[in-house]
Amino acid sequence: MESTLIIHGAAGRMGKRLIALALESGFWKLVGAVDHPEHPDIGKDAGLLAGCGNTGVVLSGRLEKKADVLIDFSLPSAAGDTIAFCQKTKTALVMGTTGLADAHFDLLQKAGRTIPIVQATNMSLGMNLLFSLVGRVAKSLGEDYDIEIVEAHHRHKKDAPSGSALSLAQSICEQTGRKYPDVLVHGREGKEALRQKGTIGMHAIRAGDIVGQHSVIYSTQGETVTLSHSAHSRDTFARGALSAARWLLGKAPGLYSMQDVLGLR
Repeated sequence: MESTLIIHGAAGRMGKRLIALALESGFWKLVGAVDHPEHPDIGKDAGLLAGCGNTGVVLSGRLEKKADVLIDFSLPSAAGDTIAFCQKTKTALVMGTTGLADAHFDLLQKAGRTIPIVQATNMSLGMNLLFSLVGRVAKSLGEDYDIEIVEAHHRHKKDAPSGSALSLAQSICEQTGRKYPDVLVHGREGKEALRQKGTIGMHAIRAGDIVGQHSVIYSTQGETVTLSHSAHSRDTFARGALSAARWLLGKAPGLYSMQDVLGLR
């Protein structure tokens, strides 16, 4: 029996790939495709928009039907309504939208008492392995190593730095006792821009159609160690989100991460 799925942000690049891969899997039945109510494609078949044929599910401007799982890759401005809808309908939630505010995380924590939720800034296996490594490496190398994070994404990405870059910084701060986000230095300019000991440099590149690149540089006198991850396709994130959605089926209420999904903690 197919499990039912709603995609929020269905008209976006990620949303379209989620629809295509979900239908391709044969495991999911698409019952809802939602985007901004003023999107020009509202009313069109979601499958046709995703390039995989007519599905009978049209792109809607609002959440209406319940499902087993909802995957959200929309905008932060829609997150509150999405969380409330999932709570009301007892729909499990995969929250992949980045740029969320503290208030959104508070809502996710509260919602996790009644429904199962996976929230992550990045859904790829390799990136989540990197999340688990960067803090331990920083702790092992010690305070003499300067740390810089460089991330690159396509020209259309709105938030900077990326949610994944911030997660990398958080992991480092947790393992090394640094105070997040106070230690972050976002770019450098001016005549008095010397590096301050214990800070973490954060640099965002926006260019072309770069899917996603993240590097953490540890450097001291005499050597440099770099840990990096490159995503070659949005399918990496879409497949991870679908794996998280499948993992959530039958799970107890709680706020989970991709670390839980992948058994990395």
